[in-house]
Amino acid sequence: MRGTALTRLTGVRHPVVQTGMGWVAGPRLVSASANAGALGILASATMTPGRLREAVREVKARTAAPFGVNLRADAADAGDRVRILIEEGVRVASFALAPSRELIGELKEAGVVVMPTVGARRHAEKVAAWGADAVLVQGAEGGGHTGEVATTVLLPQVVDAVRIPVVAAGGFFDGRGLAAALAYGAAGVAMGTRFLLTSDSTVPDAVKARYLAATVRDVTVTRAVDGLPHRMLRTELVAALEDTGRARALVRAVRAAAGFRRLSGLTWPQLVRDGHALRRGKGLSWSQVLLAANTPMLLKSAMVDGRTDVGVMASGQVAGVIDDLPSCAELVERIVKEADETLARLTAVR
Repeated sequence: MRGTALTRLTGVRHPVVQTGMGWVAGPRLVSASANAGALGILASATMTPGRLREAVREVKARTAAPFGVNLRADAADAGDRVRILIEEGVRVASFALAPSRELIGELKEAGVVVMPTVGARRHAEKVAAWGADAVLVQGAEGGGHTGEVATTVLLPQVVDAVRIPVVAAGGFFDGRGLAAALAYGAAGVAMGTRFLLTSDSTVPDAVKARYLAATVRDVTVTRAVDGLPHRMLRTELVAALEDTGRARALVRAVRAAAGFRRLSGLTWPQLVRDGHALRRGKGLSWSQVLLAANTPMLLKSAMVDGRTDVGVMASGQVAGVIDDLPSCAELVERIVKEADETLARLTAVR
């Protein structure tokens, strides 16, 4: 496959991105993705700044290929984390929420590629005007927090609206999807669930088995976990959370916030400031801000501890059509080969 605007911008061999999934995209998966020629993205939201630096160095010890780090733009210590990326020579800074103009400027001045994730055309236009180098566009099929517009509708809107590389996410798992995204005008595809379900992923085998056994109908969107639309596997716990009263949910959230504070190294004042940022950025009530504390700890229970009975499993709809656990190298090679074959067939038809 010939290079695209994404490969030229980031220096990777193939127009494929492994997304920064919390508790999943650690040094092992990121380095395996990078060595396979994809852009691996390290998830850092649940790390202390010290652990983030250690994780970046661990990835660098495992691969000489470019990789990225996903940051929370609204975190109280976002500036400190940005400086770690700059000091450690990380190639790409990925953001789940739009970073400020100032953060974008600081990263670009240091030569770091800035690639925010967006879920609407207007958000893509905003970060492009602020100087973002590329945008990752996630449609409703994607896992985790998601919107309502399908990738096939959202992607062409954004491609037409901005003049920077656009990476498509939400519903991709094979080479046919990569070929389709390129046909829409994207510079590549980003995948989360597909990389989670590889032999290089550190997710416990029992949890991977739950994903592999899922059908498309077993993937649902719920607000019960943190008050926001969240795509995940439907389990007994999800059903129980949906039946839980608001008061009990808030008590659970306060406890989860205490646990997350210890893991992330944040102080209570920093958590409160982050809560203020969430309220401003997403228009949440304080009860929804408290519920948001459920997410990282419930994800950890499943993705790290293997407790699917007390944890949740964020998932794209593609979980219902994935049935194997290749290595990252096998996966990327297969996707690129299938995309080349698909594009060749389409060219031959003409």
